[in-house]
Amino acid sequence: MNKIIDVLTFSAPIPVDGRHRAEDLRQQQATPEKAEQVYLNTLSVSFVNSYLSYMGFETDLNKSDSWNVIQQTLMDVADLSIKNLGLLECRPVLEDARFVYVPPEVQSNRIGYVAVQIGKSFREATLLGFVKQVQTDLLPINQLQSLDDLLEYLEELSQLKVGETFNNSLAFNQNLVKLKQWLENIFEAGWQEVETLLDTQSINPAWNMRSKTGAFISRGKLIDLGKYLQEQAVVLVVTLPPDNEQEMDVIVEVHPTNGQYYLPPNLNLMVLDFEGKSVMEAQTRNSNKNIQLEFSCEVGERFSIKLALGDISITENFVIC
Repeated sequence: MNKIIDVLTFSAPIPVDGRHRAEDLRQQQATPEKAEQVYLNTLSVSFVNSYLSYMGFETDLNKSDSWNVIQQTLMDVADLSIKNLGLLECRPVLEDARFVYVPPEVQSNRIGYVAVQIGKSFREATLLGFVKQVQTDLLPINQLQSLDDLLEYLEELSQLKVGETFNNSLAFNQNLVKLKQWLENIFEAGWQEVETLLDTQSINPAWNMRSKTGAFISRGKLIDLGKYLQEQAVVLVVTLPPDNEQEMDVIVEVHPTNGQYYLPPNLNLMVLDFEGKSVMEAQTRNSNKNIQLEFSCEVGERFSIKLALGDISITENFVIC
């Protein structure tokens, strides 16, 4: 690739694999018009992908709709997924064009729009510039910002993402419930003896038996899910078995309180991994007195417990240390 980058534009050959991909997608289209649209979109995305990869940005073609046969057929799309940043739309234009066509369907959910001029031979292209947002189907080329601005913009987004990740991690760590400390009778604020939160009549007999043996440690916390429960709280109960040096079993339960006999229907109890992905779920029906999940974690492992009802949710974060 030519390493001389002009302040305003950048020209270079379109990668061979991108040209092959564009030709393959073109041949799968039903009409000549759609075939040309898909061909130019794919060439544009391939060229921008090559340029940004060369400039040190991590991209993912497989997460881009433009690289999907079905999505290309259904839409006029030329998006490129940039890792951790979002989708950059790569709109093709032919030589001597004065406007960039931006379909209404791609005028949102984009971090920016790049204009790619495809050469007459379809073997080379030129990056003309970019804009952060569009409010029209026909964007004048003379309103584009330079590629220098594009690179600065993507760097700013990257720094913001790093800062956001750090802040989220800091907040997560500050609110961690350290479960192994429970074995030393050290408990975070808000976690109380279960008997003080629940009517003993409503406690699961199996839990009552665990409590009487003294071999398990349990604590409960009032969780307020707001309007969906008409100001009624539920009790989240976390139970730990005797200590194990390598891993720990965790039992999570949800009980009604405030004199309620049943939990509300469609209440979701979820276990999330450190990335926030659900790995285990349970949901109440019309007459659940409680719901329960049981799992094992290694020492040092982090997880979260999420309670959700409608669009209201509460998450508690834990670590085995």
